[in-house]
Amino acid sequence: MSDTKAMENFYIEATATSPEVDFKFDSHQLTLRGESYPENAAAFYAPITQQLRAYLASLQSTRVTVDIALAYFNSSSTKMLFSIFDALDESAKKGNAIRVNWYFDEEDETIFEFGEELKADFEAIEFNDCPIAV
Repeated sequence: MSDTKAMENFYIEATATSPEVDFKFDSHQLTLRGESYPENAAAFYAPITQQLRAYLASLQSTRVTVDIALAYFNSSSTKMLFSIFDALDESAKKGNAIRVNWYFDEEDETIFEFGEELKADFEAIEFNDCPIAV
């Protein structure tokens, strides 16, 4: 029996420069939403990645849904997103079903292409493109 119930859910409110982080570990629903260009992306994302890795390490044969709806992110946030995807991919390779719903404005080629790059790099993750008509 996994002990994910013991893990506190993790929430960070969105600001003008950082996304809302809503990790509902008890229901295996993880959400990143908003814009991401914090002054220090490594410092902002360190506790997020730490919580995510601890949660993923506790799972066994679990289905996890990750909703990512970032309207904009800068290059330092891109590096942090790769470390999040790296953790998700490792977990998927260990037998968890990780599904990422990648939301993007259908007019925004950059975010769509970044999603395509993630899909190609992290093959163990079930990747779902979710274009949004604005």
